[in-house]
Amino acid sequence: MTRQDTSQEITYTLLAQGGPLNGQRWVVDGPLLIGRDPSCDIVIPDRQVSRRHARLWLTPEGPRLEDLHSKNGTHHNGRPVMGETLLADGDLIQIALTQRFLLLSSAATVPLNDLPDAAPFTGKALRLDEKTHQVWLRGEEVLPPLSAAQFRLLVALYRRQGHVVPREALIRAVWGEEAVGISNQALDALVRRLRDRLAALDPEHPYIVTVRGHGLRLDNPDWE
Repeated sequence: MTRQDTSQEITYTLLAQGGPLNGQRWVVDGPLLIGRDPSCDIVIPDRQVSRRHARLWLTPEGPRLEDLHSKNGTHHNGRPVMGETLLADGDLIQIALTQRFLLLSSAATVPLNDLPDAAPFTGKALRLDEKTHQVWLRGEEVLPPLSAAQFRLLVALYRRQGHVVPREALIRAVWGEEAVGISNQALDALVRRLRDRLAALDPEHPYIVTVRGHGLRLDNPDWE
């Protein structure tokens, strides 16, 4: 199979985070027109959103995004969209100040069969929603959202919180089929970035604990 054939098998999903469309999702299998007008493919009922605000479509390189001269702008990973912008897994799209979307790629969806599922942990300081990719720390949402790799790492630890997860399992959970050749240094760098994001909201508690010679453990304290 050629590299091009592999890329054609990748599917993309647009997930709404917050705003009036929170939790809704759309498969990007063709052009998507985003705006306030009822004729749009994704309708955002807010006056800050232009009638035809932005459009998203597929190309051989991946999805592209374009602002349609909207009044309040479109942002990609915090930067204004100027012209056609190539998107990647985990990218954030902001429509005016109203609606945020997360772009997810099937190529980055990693099965965690070796990590048993866990029921939602209530009464804990850290909570997450795997469907919406949202994370809360002591009642405050982690914003901007975690990157796709950071979120997959946190999910792997969250499902086994209180238990040590081997490094090899974490690398597979984050990088999937591309895990071959991923070094411990790459995992350590990702862990540092995730720790920094959590410490920004709660600097007093070390949520990700390194158990030398074994792996990592999520220490999620009680909180009401």
